[in-house]
Amino acid sequence: MLNEKTVSHSVECGDCPIRHRAVCARCESDELERLEEIKYYRSFEAGQTVIWSGDRMDFVGSVVTGIATLTQTMEDGRTQMVGLLLPSDFVGRPGREGSAYDVVATTDLVMCCFRKKPFEALMERTPHIAHRLLEMTLDELDAAREWMLVLGRKTAREKIASLLTIIARRDASLKLQTPKGSMVFDLPLTREAMADYLGLTLETVSRQISALKRDGVISLQGKRHVTVPDFGRLLEEAGDDSDGGMLA
Repeated sequence: MLNEKTVSHSVECGDCPIRHRAVCARCESDELERLEEIKYYRSFEAGQTVIWSGDRMDFVGSVVTGIATLTQTMEDGRTQMVGLLLPSDFVGRPGREGSAYDVVATTDLVMCCFRKKPFEALMERTPHIAHRLLEMTLDELDAAREWMLVLGRKTAREKIASLLTIIARRDASLKLQTPKGSMVFDLPLTREAMADYLGLTLETVSRQISALKRDGVISLQGKRHVTVPDFGRLLEEAGDDSDGGMLA
């Protein structure tokens, strides 16, 4: 662990902003009380490593605010970003001692953590938690398969549009909104991070974002505040259908 801080947090599970999407989404009040007993919050600054690949993990948990990346390093030192962790995404695997990936905070990050052994014991007694974790794992598998299509077959413009649809859907979900019509959200990634994740050059990312802006698909305030006038058109640019395409 690097420079993480254990932080005080007054939000109870029932009032948590990711409550309806997190691993505790199906829990009843008594089950939430048991989770309260084993949880704590950690914060990380942008650029800090949450966990190194191969390190023993003594916690599992959910991203509350911010965004992190999953990165794998090859023997010759080359690295590849293989996933994004957005608010409500789960970090760690019960029953697995270590991490398979480096987890790095891309922005300032707050995580709701659970001590690993008590959480594993609670899973055995609480079907709601085990079922929700299975559901989230299957969603993650579906999203990974869709992302293979993005990286392997889509054009640079479609890749950028696809990433924007993922972020827009997650933002809408956290706000309990349906992703449609006009949408406004903040882009949590720098263009450098987008280039790394999409396998593009920085120049290509900048050029394609400018093209989407010029064509009226998006508008930008600064570099991060995005307005999508018509989400259906963004889906078309991503090569997805109106039923959803990629999972967020």
